[in-house]
Amino acid sequence: MQLATIDWVVIALFFILTMVIGLLVSKKAGSSSAEFFLGGRSMPWWLLGVSMVATTFSADTPNLVTDIVRNNGVAGNWAWWAFLLTGMLTVFVYAKLWRRSGITTDLEFYELRYSGQEARFLRGFRAIYLGVFFNVMIMATVMLAGIKIGGILLGLTPVTTVLIVSIVTVIYSSIGGFKGVIYTDFFQFIIAMIGMVWASIYIVNMPEIGGLTNLLSHPGVQPKLSFLPDFNNMEVLVPLLIIPIAVQWWSVWYPGAEPGGGGYIAQRMLSAKDEKNAITATLFFNVAHYALRPWPWILIALASIIVFPNVSDIAVKFPNMNPAFVKDDLAFSAMLSYLPAGLMGIVIAALIAALMSTISTHLNWGSSYVVNDFYQRFIKPEASEKELVQIGRISTVLLMIFAAVFALFLTSALQAFNILLQIGAGTGLLFILRWFWWRVNAMSEIVAMVFSFITAIVMELVVKDQLLSHEKLVIGVLLTTIAWVATALFTKPTDQKVLVNFYKMIRPHAMGWQPVVQQGIKDGVITNEHTRTGRLATEILMMVMGCAGIYALLFGTGYLIYGQMMNALMALLVAAFAAFGLKKLWSSIE
Repeated sequence: MQLATIDWVVIALFFILTMVIGLLVSKKAGSSSAEFFLGGRSMPWWLLGVSMVATTFSADTPNLVTDIVRNNGVAGNWAWWAFLLTGMLTVFVYAKLWRRSGITTDLEFYELRYSGQEARFLRGFRAIYLGVFFNVMIMATVMLAGIKIGGILLGLTPVTTVLIVSIVTVIYSSIGGFKGVIYTDFFQFIIAMIGMVWASIYIVNMPEIGGLTNLLSHPGVQPKLSFLPDFNNMEVLVPLLIIPIAVQWWSVWYPGAEPGGGGYIAQRMLSAKDEKNAITATLFFNVAHYALRPWPWILIALASIIVFPNVSDIAVKFPNMNPAFVKDDLAFSAMLSYLPAGLMGIVIAALIAALMSTISTHLNWGSSYVVNDFYQRFIKPEASEKELVQIGRISTVLLMIFAAVFALFLTSALQAFNILLQIGAGTGLLFILRWFWWRVNAMSEIVAMVFSFITAIVMELVVKDQLLSHEKLVIGVLLTTIAWVATALFTKPTDQKVLVNFYKMIRPHAMGWQPVVQQGIKDGVITNEHTRTGRLATEILMMVMGCAGIYALLFGTGYLIYGQMMNALMALLVAAFAAFGLKKLWSSIE
């Protein structure tokens, strides 16, 4: 494609503003590791919430949604919509617990909650396992989307795309630290949303589509429109809805949707001004992520079914594209190639913004693990703040290099999504219960991590196509859960002193802590004041109401787009009722 001058001007302005933001906050970011990785724990909810949304608005997400819609219809999105349950559990149960901990990274949790050599090993190992290897894989997946976008819209080779994005992102991430990431996220998210909404409106009204009515009545599109899979077809219903809702959301660890919170979501909760800002930020993120943002992507994906009914049609349109990249997810970028001058520049800037916001977050998050949970904890505990910031900047650069190289070997966003789900299968319930069941220990987490990883390797390399993806997932969840629960029950529990200190600091709900509480009261180290820990039943009710409200808003918006006004009104009334109920309950637990 040949871009117009106006497109290049828009893209250049975007890069300049991004770099300026990073430079403006660079001096303060380098003052301490707390500033570099948590912004001094002074961040307001609206900045954090937008940052969470911007990070999960990755450039590969529209590609993934397009792949899902083209193959399984709108209902196929339950593969990630189901994670809303995890998100709302984090909002109303875990956000305040994370903020009370006062830690720098979520990996510090291990030595706060567990004891012995196992706790130290777990913290150090996961710093490298998650902060480097797993993190590199995630960033490579995001970069893969950038490669496809660059190939379709700019005619760039994979290597050229990787080099441009890597250099710019690593500069503002390494010099600006966490605040640089947060402020650029805010700017980039605005650009990304404007671009996607505008692009979806233009594409739906292209002559090839003929407007929204023609799109929704097209025989190739109509079977894809339902929000729910066919309940009479169990082969479709089970993998698309039952498994995500009944099993996946609580059992699988996935970046940005960790059961109980974790990763860069925890990083943002830890950087909040206080508990209220942590909770509100996470709530805003879930509303925007699930209810407001998906529809532009879905509309473009549906339009692609008319323009490119088959993958082969994409290959014909773009003969110079590497055949290994020509899959259903490429249809999203292919549709954007029809945009006019000016809008094309905004949309390319939007996609670059989505790409860079995700990568910058993962760079800062992964670097925080390397610095705080490996280098300072095990290599040089006496390191100065200046040295820690320097190591943070060096590790940021190295992580970017590893991710850029690995990105050149991937071909599909859905492929990577399924691999990540399988690797995390069975660990989710542990992350939920470790706050509320005293018997969970460090060895439980080690066993869960090892079992889930080995099971994923066996499923990928040995079982292969002998089982369906959801069958592999269920088996992985079952085996891993049995292994870690048995470990928790039959190995030595965490030291009583550590458990007491954790309970007093975090104040989790006391139900699963009774032996610790009773012994602590007997020893005089726990008082009645420490047992006032909140209202778990009310918080779970708020989680359910929050899920109902956000799903109602998601579907209400969809019904409006579909022109089904009565259904839209009913769904939006449910959303309003849920919001009113949440406001009442929220005031009762403050």
